[in-house]
Amino acid sequence: MIDSHFLIAFLIGLLSAGHCIGMCSGIASFVSMHNDKPSNKFIPVYYNLGRLCTYSLLGAIVGGTISSVANIINFTNSLAYLRLAASFFLIALSLYLGRWWFGLLYIEKSGKTIWKYIIPLGKKILPLRTPIHAFPFGFIWGWLPCGLVYSTLTWSALSGGIVNGALVMFCFGSGTLPAMLLIPCGSNYIKRLQQSKFFQQLGAVIILFYGIYTGYQSIRMLIYLNHQS
Repeated sequence: MIDSHFLIAFLIGLLSAGHCIGMCSGIASFVSMHNDKPSNKFIPVYYNLGRLCTYSLLGAIVGGTISSVANIINFTNSLAYLRLAASFFLIALSLYLGRWWFGLLYIEKSGKTIWKYIIPLGKKILPLRTPIHAFPFGFIWGWLPCGLVYSTLTWSALSGGIVNGALVMFCFGSGTLPAMLLIPCGSNYIKRLQQSKFFQQLGAVIILFYGIYTGYQSIRMLIYLNHQS
């Protein structure tokens, strides 16, 4: 089960590339501007490593916290309910990516309250003259309110602990890397493909079916557990 969490997290990042490009293309292009020195060509890499560290930290916090709570109460029932909640988030994410329903935006807005206090820290690091500056900048930018991140965190909650929670979010971040690293390279064909309506809706449909399947399995598990009790 844990392996499937890693895989779905990676696929969410990969299939959501069009959203990542639309939301973060400006900042990704900005971090690649200072390439006057050979070493500065690695600025985008360090920026994205910082971003992945933030995702991993969030996954560790959520995975560790939920695991501790689940061990205190009925673990099996808790797991089933968490899995059902994760399926709802997957369905909401798929509708968001397919541009069929934007309810996930309300969850994104909840993160903006914290973000307004974090973003000044990033501005203090600018301009990014060396890769060393890019890593903490990426770490800070990883806190940007994002429905994709929040949805994938529900899979960290199911992971069973700190390490697995961090790995789930690391897999998600790894899935976003191809799109984010290609932006500064100016690969217009790849960007057009990933931002195309077909690509976005294909990814949305895949995530939707997995969300429905997960929800169905969760309901079956809850029905079985209720009959056993």
